[in-house]
Amino acid sequence: MHRRHLLAAAAVLPAGIARAQPAAAAWPNQPVRLVVPFAAGGPTDIPARLFAEEVGKLLPQRVIVENRTGAGVVVGSEVVAQAPKDGHTLLYSTIAHSVMRALFPRLPFDPITDFQPVALLGVIPMVLLVNKDLPARSLPELVALLRANPGRYDYGSSGIGGAVHLATELLLKRAGDLKANHIPYRGSAAGMPDLLSGRLAMFMDVAAGGLTYAQRGDARALGISAAARLPQAPDIPTFAEGGVANAESYTWHMIFAPAGTPAPVIQAVNAAFNRAAAEESVQRRLGDLTMTLRHDTTPETATRWLADETAKWKPSSATPAFASTSRAGAFRPAACDPASRGSAPWPSRFPCCRPPSSAAIRSRPG
Repeated sequence: MHRRHLLAAAAVLPAGIARAQPAAAAWPNQPVRLVVPFAAGGPTDIPARLFAEEVGKLLPQRVIVENRTGAGVVVGSEVVAQAPKDGHTLLYSTIAHSVMRALFPRLPFDPITDFQPVALLGVIPMVLLVNKDLPARSLPELVALLRANPGRYDYGSSGIGGAVHLATELLLKRAGDLKANHIPYRGSAAGMPDLLSGRLAMFMDVAAGGLTYAQRGDARALGISAAARLPQAPDIPTFAEGGVANAESYTWHMIFAPAGTPAPVIQAVNAAFNRAAAEESVQRRLGDLTMTLRHDTTPETATRWLADETAKWKPSSATPAFASTSRAGAFRPAACDPASRGSAPWPSRFPCCRPPSSAAIRSRPG
């Protein structure tokens, strides 16, 4: 039965996968675990599950997504670093992988030497959202507000060292070394309610997720981190159009295996994910998520990409701005102004002005 399964798989897989099977001990000969170091249902988890589903169709074994969060992406990454070097435990990670070494000097693994990049899957721009009551209706107005009130406002992120954190710090730097407090959450979904309630002033999110809140009118979108406006949101200007140059940034999605995994297995994994990325249905679904897919990368090009990104972000991730803060009470909507409260006892008339509970402000993940 096992032999028949392998022969059937070889008939539908690309030649690179079929040729790699004998030398790679017929990978995969058990279910493949795809570890995602981000929360379920978030902007990294959704594409990961789509790839797991499509790659599973090409293989004689299932690909199972396992969400392992904590300490940014450290907990999930450690699971893969310590896994058997046989291609049955893979890491689905992002730009966060490129800054771990700078952010966490005492890691139980080395993000570069303990992993083998397998395939770069795609890149995704981000959108800057602000609370709809924040007195800033454009990026220039936000820059002016932050410049006039250094350290008063809070922004959220999906975790320390993640794409959202990096992109926000880059924007603040390029806009003139603006100061705002970073509040990290365990994923974007966990932080968005605090943006909508006014506990956070702003939140950068991957475009697909952030645009939903803007289109519903729940938050205001002030800019896109891409080089050009998105077809899905032609009315939202780029950061450059908003007066902040050289703030272009993206998150990227990559497959990693433990270092030391046999080369034939690496090639087989690469071929499977490239084949899935080339599927028209996958391109359409991930295009809706504003991801630009790559379906021709090799382990070598993925390795070079990671090296370039690590060098690019190292200066930013080494700055004091990346130290976590947890200051509550970022800003108050206009209704919370003392002059607007009248004689009503504080804070019963304006519940939006109450300081957030300790549970609302997440501390450093992990």
